[in-house]
Order: sequence, then structure tokens, then C-alpha cells
Amino acid sequence: MTDTSRPNRPVILGQNQYGKAENRVVKITRDGDTHHIKDLNVSVALSGDMEDVHYSGSNANVLPTDTTKNTVFAFAKEYGIESAEQFGIHLARHFVTSQEPIHRARIRIEEYAWERIATSDANSKFIGSDEVRHSFARKGQELRTTQITYDGENWEVISGLKDLTVMNSTNSEFWGYVKDKYTTLKEAYDRILCTDVSAAWRYNWTSDEDRMPNWEKSYEQAKKHILQAFAETYSLSLQQTLYQMGSRVINSRSEIDEIRFSLPNNHHFLVDLEPFGLKNDNEVYFAADRPYGLIEATVLRDGVEPRIPVDMTNL
Repeated sequence: MTDTSRPNRPVILGQNQYGKAENRVVKITRDGDTHHIKDLNVSVALSGDMEDVHYSGSNANVLPTDTTKNTVFAFAKEYGIESAEQFGIHLARHFVTSQEPIHRARIRIEEYAWERIATSDANSKFIGSDEVRHSFARKGQELRTTQITYDGENWEVISGLKDLTVMNSTNSEFWGYVKDKYTTLKEAYDRILCTDVSAAWRYNWTSDEDRMPNWEKSYEQAKKHILQAFAETYSLSLQQTLYQMGSRVINSRSEIDEIRFSLPNNHHFLVDLEPFGLKNDNEVYFAADRPYGLIEATVLRDGVEPRIPVDMTNL
């Protein structure tokens, strides 16, 4: 009988990982009549001594992906969900420390935000309580993200957001650029600047011996600085605005060492209304969804090595 445990050819196994992706877990915290929601999409990826399962099919070192799914739901009850980062840290620590063959765990989490529905003063008449505190509407803004990686000693936490659409209706220009025989774009001295912000920032917390950041406060503050920099920058290019957004975060949040942005330039073109005898004084625009300019860059603290992937597609 042929031994198939290690194929007799110049082929070896490269990087590998496995786990259960996109576990949707919703945790309701009931504080009397006031309820709170945490709504997460959790993906688990584990790696370690997994050569045998690939070479021979032996599952001796394999923790079933169904078990990782069950762990996500059980931990939501056992530990609660204080923040996406804290929940991911609990999971990563558990998988690495409880399973000897597992040397590294990566937990990716997307968080869907909800906001409380404001009700009328007369709500008690039809529900029988003094105040409605258990009704919510999904926020239509950004998706919060985090990626937790743990190898038994060191942590890496990369958090961020995506799909945060922002617009400046003025205080944006674009002129003085290179022109060649294919250039048709007219210089703009008053234009709309609109983008869908995708950002990922890396925390400098890497060890259990160090003080852990306040994840919820840090996220809200990073988002605040991104928005304020976007609003307060008189923009001569989207690149300039990106740098100001990143600089504001790095200079204001000591726990963050690096931030990377991917910013599509959602073009708004003035509509030619002259055929209708109308003057378009920067009032009516056509919003083009594609093609779009795509501006990407990393901003980091001086002396820090960049570690956020250049391609953030799967981050």
C-alpha cells in the first residue's frame, strides 16, 4: 500500500488556515426596561499543526468549524459583548490556549450599528409602560470592523470602518495637474468632494502586559477626527484631504500608530443646462457611480513600520 501521508514529489504545503466564516450573532442586554444591542458578523480563522489533515486527511488536530461557531455564540453569553475588539480578544485567546495544535487565531468582526427609536410622549397609552426603550432602527452609515490576531504571545488589533459616505459641497478644487493629448478634464475651482471612507487603523497594544485601550471610546474618537478633518480641510486634492484625516487621528490618539485609507472619488459633474436656456451656477450635478478615481495611502507615526496590508480588500 502506498504511503500518501507525504506525496513523493517536490510539492509542499504552504500557508493554510480554516474556520467558520460569517457567524451572525446578536446579543441583547436587558437593563430593566432598557435594552441594548450588539450585532456582529464574526469570522474565525485558525492555523497551526495542520499538515497531516492536508497530506493524509487525518483530522486528529482539527477542531471542527462547527465547534468554532458554537464557541462564538457561547462566548456571547459567557462574556457578553463589551466591544467588537474585546469579544475578538476573548475568542482568539481561547482558541490558541485551549488547543495545542492551534498556534495562531485571526478573528475578523463586522459590527452593525443600531440606534434607539424616539417615541411619542403618549407611548405609554398603548404599550403599558412609562417609556419605550427596546425599539431600534439600523443605522445606515458606516460598518465598523476589527481584526484580532493572536499567536500565543503577541496581539495585533486592526480596527476601522467602511462605507462611511461623506460630502463637501464646496471648499474643494482640482487644478494644475499634468495634461497630455488625452486630457479632457477641465480644471475645477469649486467642486463637490464626495467619497466612501474605508479606513483601517492599527493599535500599538501588542501584549497582555500593556494597558488595553478603551476600544469603544477609541473608535468613536478616531471616527470623529476623520470626519472633522474631512470637513475642516480646504481641499486642493483628495490626497491632501486623506493625509489630513490620517494625521488628525495619529496626532490625537496615542494608542494608534498607523492608519490606511481607501477613498473612491465619487465624481459629481455639472449638468449642461444651456440647451434649455438655463444657467447652471454650481447647482445641478450628475452623480456618476463609475468609473471613479481611487485614492489610497497609509499615514503612520514617524519611526513606525507599516503593517496594514496595502490591499485592504479582505481586511
